[in-house]
Amino acid sequence: MEFVWWGLTIVLFALSFVGIIYPIIPSIVAIWGGFVVYQFLIDSDALSLWFWISIALLSVVLIAADLIANSYFVKKYGGSKISETVAAISTIVGSFIFPPFGIILVPFLAVLVTELILHKETMKATKVAFATVIGFLGGSIAKVLIQLLMIVWFILAVIF
Repeated sequence: MEFVWWGLTIVLFALSFVGIIYPIIPSIVAIWGGFVVYQFLIDSDALSLWFWISIALLSVVLIAADLIANSYFVKKYGGSKISETVAAISTIVGSFIFPPFGIILVPFLAVLVTELILHKETMKATKVAFATVIGFLGGSIAKVLIQLLMIVWFILAVIF
């Protein structure tokens, strides 16, 4: 039975990375699911309090990285609050419309149109739309790195 639980743990870790492409899948919940399966169904003594505290802090950083990266770049290039919201919603919608490219194209076009409607400045709207893409990519890279760190930390905690 332990083999099944290990398989589930690995599937949950893999699913956490799928959540980067399909934001409707909460990456943080999937990765924590893997930790919880191991803790409660495989070995309740292997993961220390230090591990759980560290993972909780990394989880906060993981969530913040995504929000901060998108928001930072949209604001930096003069985007509106509405564009920030449109970017977030269109990222989720785009992941289903034309995966995996829709996750970049749909937010770009949605923010471009939003900024054109709001400010009617083509150059500014284009900059903000590109900033949305840069913010998404930056946040995604940060998420991948943090999730890898969490999984490596888990593996080290299990082995040692």
